[in-house]
Amino acid sequence: MRQLELLAPARDAQIGIAAIDCGADAVYIAGPQFGARQAAGNTIEDVRKLCEHAHRYGARIFVALNTILYDDELEAAYRQMLAVQEAGADAIIIQDMAVMEMYRHGIGNIREDFRIPLHASTQCAIRTPEQAAFLEGLGFSRLILERELSLEQIKAIREAVTCELEFFVHGALCVCYSGQCYLSEKIAGRSANRGSCIQACRSRYDLVDADGKVLVRDKALLSLKDFNLRSRIADLAEAGITSFKIEGRLKNESYVRNVVRDYSIALDELVARCPETYERGSYGQVSGGFTPDTAKTFNRGYTELYIDGKRGKWASMDAAKSMGEEIGQVVSLNKDKSSVGLKFVRKDIVLNNGDGFSFVGKDSSVNGFRGDVCSGNSIRCKSTPSLYVGAKIFRNINIAFEKEIERKACTREIRAVVSMDFIKSAEGIWTVNATALSEDGRKVCESFEAGDQTAGNHGRMLEMIRTQIGKSSNGYRFSADDLSDIGELPFMSASALNGIRRKLAELFDLMPCGKKDILLRDPEKVTQKAIPQKDVTYKANVANKLAEDVYIKAGASSVLPAYEISHVSSAELMRTRYCIRYELGMCPKYHGAKPGKALFLLNNGQRFALGFDCRNCEMTVSEA
Repeated sequence: MRQLELLAPARDAQIGIAAIDCGADAVYIAGPQFGARQAAGNTIEDVRKLCEHAHRYGARIFVALNTILYDDELEAAYRQMLAVQEAGADAIIIQDMAVMEMYRHGIGNIREDFRIPLHASTQCAIRTPEQAAFLEGLGFSRLILERELSLEQIKAIREAVTCELEFFVHGALCVCYSGQCYLSEKIAGRSANRGSCIQACRSRYDLVDADGKVLVRDKALLSLKDFNLRSRIADLAEAGITSFKIEGRLKNESYVRNVVRDYSIALDELVARCPETYERGSYGQVSGGFTPDTAKTFNRGYTELYIDGKRGKWASMDAAKSMGEEIGQVVSLNKDKSSVGLKFVRKDIVLNNGDGFSFVGKDSSVNGFRGDVCSGNSIRCKSTPSLYVGAKIFRNINIAFEKEIERKACTREIRAVVSMDFIKSAEGIWTVNATALSEDGRKVCESFEAGDQTAGNHGRMLEMIRTQIGKSSNGYRFSADDLSDIGELPFMSASALNGIRRKLAELFDLMPCGKKDILLRDPEKVTQKAIPQKDVTYKANVANKLAEDVYIKAGASSVLPAYEISHVSSAELMRTRYCIRYELGMCPKYHGAKPGKALFLLNNGQRFALGFDCRNCEMTVSEA
């Protein structure tokens, strides 16, 4: 039986709790420092609060400590590792190999024992079996794979390692291989590997040739659509993925709840189809709530990227922000463009007062407006000069859906079965012995006095027991075991039965929820594997002496410092499977186009050279 884990993002503890309640098996969140989303830090007490809630359901909390570290930050990072472990975290996600060294040997005079695993961040750009085997050999319990992989590549990595594999299934996509993008650092001095990416891939560029001819003007030429692999969950599980990760540590609670609920349902459906093969990674049944729909939440359009090993149209170059769901086309406008008539793309579309709309203007800019009054297929709004007849209209804020998510919260409960023995003493006093067994294996027992009255109507009393015991209390959903063979029963009021149920819930709360097995690997007992490259380049992101030592001990002959330290001249700033020539129909291999002149991206006076590694079907962006 293999566990499948739905891993959700959390900007803060409140969002993490909402994710658990909607069905997440695990949540990843940052601590106070050193997370790859600088704007999403949390206190240790926030982490503790989230851990306490998650552990009620056997769910896990992973803390992201996945920036590269400078030498003068190592002690603070180590102390934070100790603090999040003490707060109850179940794993630490890292990029910098110095953390692995500190995990083993401490730093300076500080040496503590770690009992939680380390996960290799997607920032490690894990995309080959050799890289994966090397990192497993260093002692990682889980590898978070590069997003631009195919199922066949994932299978090859699965065959090369025994540790857990995690893969992104939903959300924003970095255009290049993770952890190896230096465009933000080059443009603004803000490093993605230090948690302060400016999202240069969402900026607008001109595409020019070597003669300065403008081929494409003012488009987000490096911006990708968002990932959506909901329909490929079974394929990924078969390929060996354990954890299905949702991107979005900067997203709001509405987004996280919607996406988590949608993917939790998908995982439940897979487990129901293959009950002998898979099980969920945590406990508890989610009920009630809203009907999820990822088309109605933030997205730039969706893509499955390279999962089938094939190219496709991956770009969102016309709109790097969320456009939402396409609802129709403008067919009429009044004189001041404050009254819009639409032709819907589907008959089931219903507009609401306050909905938000977006469209691409004739100048290729993305524009938006609010629908003050929506009736049928017409919208009244403030004057919107850039609107025009023929424009495609998208809805990026669905007020009715947002209110439904907010109003209809999900309820997550641990299931427990109650068996009851009814004993009447020689003096005619009834005692009820109640035993409850929870789905995670906890067992509690308690005896209750039930007075000296015998139920006159056996059937009615039996039904009352089933009804009152079979309710919820404090996060537990109880059900009464088979009582059909029971003879005489005591007479018990509804309040007395409710008291039994509540007491059993209190007893469960005194016991920790049983966690399912997790792979905890001892770094001291892992077989070291060969380092894939003897000459370690700046792309390994080595920014401190401890990380350098890790590579030297592993057999590296040379280690170059990280780009953030060295700013290598004419450096390759990103490498990606995405290709602008392919997107524009200019690919020699797929479109029969002539190779043509060298191509460059221009942005605010800065010029970047495009390279095309056609043998590996990859594009590069470099300093010109």
